Amino acid sequence: MSDDAAKVTIRLWAGARAAAGVDVLEVDVTGPVSVSELAAQVVRRAPGGQADPGRLARVLEVCSVLLGDRPLGAADRDLAAVQPSTTVEFLPPFAGG
Repeated sequence: MSDDAAKVTIRLWAGARAAAGVDVLEVDVTGPVSVSELAAQVVRRAPGGQADPGRLARVLEVCSVLLGDRPLGAADRDLAAVQPSTTVEFLPPFAGG
């Protein structure tokens, strides 16, 4: 892969950030990748995932996901294709108003 490989930026918010131990990760990609694969990358690469992968995976599983500025909604995470240079955000459920 070249030095200017395409990347997907992953932002983690609130409980996802706490479970991961980081707020942003960048993943090198060569083409579209699924949201499920990006979540797996977070679990493999984030300090919190290395310390307790099960906890981080459970947190990411219940998160709402934004692809750029679009909510993923009920789309299948295995089928949702994320294009290179996209920002993906994992937002845990939260209470309050």
